[in-house]
Amino acid sequence: MTIKPLLDRVVVKSVAAEETTKSGIILAASAQEKPQIAEVVAVGPGGVVDGKEVVMYVKVGDKVITGKYSGTEVKLDGEEYTIVRQSDILAVVE
Repeated sequence: MTIKPLLDRVVVKSVAAEETTKSGIILAASAQEKPQIAEVVAVGPGGVVDGKEVVMYVKVGDKVITGKYSGTEVKLDGEEYTIVRQSDILAVVE
């Protein structure tokens, strides 16, 4: 099964969270922060949203930084994805 986002939505998959601190302390899963860097898995077609033309600037495979609490989390075939609006993407990591 695949996810095909609509309009200005983007499906991202989080990059693995850090399991240790810089000083070498191993963090429990509950103490790890939700990663903000994610990889784009699927991109909607863009179009007219709220009366404005939206052009999609991200593409599949891009690494992006999203807002910490933005988007809707979805679990599909054992994988966790987040669906965000393109406007919730803060930056592209190069």
